[in-house]
Amino acid sequence: MNKQNDAVYPDLKGRTVFVSGGATGIGAAIVEAYALQGAKTAFVDLDETAGKALEKRLKKEGFEVRFEVCDITKVTDYQRAIRDAAEVFGPISVLLNNAANDVRHSLESLTEARFDELVAVNMKHAMFAAQAVAPMMRELGGGSIINFGSVGWMMASAGYPTYGASKAAAHGLTRCLARDLGGDGIRVNTLVPGWVMTEKQLRLWVDDAAEEKIKQSQCLKGKVLPKHVANMALFLGSDASAMCSAQNFIVDGGWV
Repeated sequence: MNKQNDAVYPDLKGRTVFVSGGATGIGAAIVEAYALQGAKTAFVDLDETAGKALEKRLKKEGFEVRFEVCDITKVTDYQRAIRDAAEVFGPISVLLNNAANDVRHSLESLTEARFDELVAVNMKHAMFAAQAVAPMMRELGGGSIINFGSVGWMMASAGYPTYGASKAAAHGLTRCLARDLGGDGIRVNTLVPGWVMTEKQLRLWVDDAAEEKIKQSQCLKGKVLPKHVANMALFLGSDASAMCSAQNFIVDGGWV
């Protein structure tokens, strides 16, 4: 099933995995990576067209996947979607809080309503998804919650203060939940992507100046791709990371 030289994690086969923001970009790479491992992979997104296309393709290839359109900022709807996925595939053992939006804005333009919207899509959903899956993971005797951070705030990047603050908060959420849930065998870690060359980033932000910045800033040559982040996501979901919790796992080519 896997491409040559890709790592295989036998313990992931048959496990139920849930991914937010899984229709495109990093999320889509993660959905596909888990499906290729034989995991029963459920994902949500607002992009119905892309989500259904990914679901259709993976199902045609013989993998167990399930897509649902869901606004993760609506907690009641989102937790219902998580429960629905568990009813179909079984209790969720790996949760990937991937969904985010690094929309640019200035301090001066920010309104209270817009702040609440951005926090909801970048951080709030992770808390309530963890709340929904924790009882399932206790039932299973353990599990893995993977929050997604960002190198952006670590580099003191300009242009998205609410996104940066939300992503910094993800690290605090990881540390606290790791302590709260560790006694139940639930690992909680933060996966921190660098500047990943998704279609969105290439379309909106990656120009010649950005290419040069990447070249000068990364220790490693080449581009960080969605599959590189997905590879780390597989490790953190697998029992291969059995004694890893409350930690940051950075995939950025050696930038920060």
